Amino acid sequence: MSLTRRGLLAAGGAAGALAATASATPPAVAHGGRSRVRTGFERLAADGYRLLSGERVGVVTNPTGISRDTRHLVDVMHADDRVDLVAVFGPEHGFRGTAQAGGSEGRYDDPATGLPVYDTYLKSGQPLADVFTASGVDTVVFDVQDAGARFYTYIWTMYDCMAAAVLAGKRFVVLDRPNPVTGRAALGPVLDKAFATFVGREPIAQAHGMTVAELALLFNAEFLTAPAELDVVRMSGWRRDDFHDATGLPWVPPSPNMPTPETALVYSGTCLFEGTNLSEGRGTTRPFELLGAEGIDRAWAEAANALHLPGVRFREAYFAPVFSKFQGRTVGGVQLHVHDREAFDPVRTGVGLLVTAKRSWTGFAWQPDHWIDKLTGSALVRTMIDAGAGTDEVVGAWQQDLAAFRALRREYLLYR
Repeated sequence: MSLTRRGLLAAGGAAGALAATASATPPAVAHGGRSRVRTGFERLAADGYRLLSGERVGVVTNPTGISRDTRHLVDVMHADDRVDLVAVFGPEHGFRGTAQAGGSEGRYDDPATGLPVYDTYLKSGQPLADVFTASGVDTVVFDVQDAGARFYTYIWTMYDCMAAAVLAGKRFVVLDRPNPVTGRAALGPVLDKAFATFVGREPIAQAHGMTVAELALLFNAEFLTAPAELDVVRMSGWRRDDFHDATGLPWVPPSPNMPTPETALVYSGTCLFEGTNLSEGRGTTRPFELLGAEGIDRAWAEAANALHLPGVRFREAYFAPVFSKFQGRTVGGVQLHVHDREAFDPVRTGVGLLVTAKRSWTGFAWQPDHWIDKLTGSALVRTMIDAGAGTDEVVGAWQQDLAAFRALRREYLLYR
């Protein structure tokens, strides 16, 4: 792996501290003899938390921060005298996961452990640094399951926490977990910094194809104003072409509308419908797989199938969301059925669905705030579709930027 000097220094600590763990701890074995994945947390615990020895520790996490037997890492660490856990930091949806999209749990004491829980959601810069200072921690640990999309906010919580750790003079440790939709390739448009928000701080691809530890190395070397004192704890047993069901790890919904790994598979494309007046399936049992609006009929499914997009078919579907857009009203649209996930391209599919929705339904509209631009990272997708561009033309327009990001990304990949 080739790293810039800052990235190399950042990667060094955890690699050395846990070098013995990979050989001393036999991997769990999945069906068929494949080695199952050990997460960063599992490897940290197996090493006796030596990386955190002598330090007061705070953890940024949510319900996905679990061990293989589904115990939460906060509960495990709190009960272990080898680690001095003094604080928890909750992202969007909260540490225990009680809040819906766009919400958090606020400041409280965790009933299970008595630990103070601090809210990080929508905090950044000095205000977030002040939270770390007030908590009394020496080291901030990050362990949250990502979904593989630029606009999934947990990676930007990590980014903001890294920047705040620099301001507060705290060390930052990332415990790695798999990208559930593989790390084979980066896909989609690259963010234009003029469109930076909490759903995209820096110029990475819409489907980044990286793990959180790899992203942390990239952020630290390329984007932060000053690098954090960063350690990453790698997984063992994970390969870049592994989908989540190959890992042997339990799936915990990382947010209320990400119920299954299949949701994550389509999310980096169909979440774009948040930027339209169509339902993206929130309030159904198949969010981001069901899309629709009042007045849409079978014409959309027919138009989408006519694109012959790889790995996916579209079924005419009708549904009534119990919350969010069209709450309690029956709408028509499509359900995605991915039949070949190896061939499936979620971002191309999302664009194809936008193109055909606009062409087949006269009621199609973008959200008035042009939220679609924040999701795609520029005005390119919206303006090209409005001008009548087809799927291939829109996808072709971002290839040069994507190629540059892919080249940069390669420097920070930790797994084959």
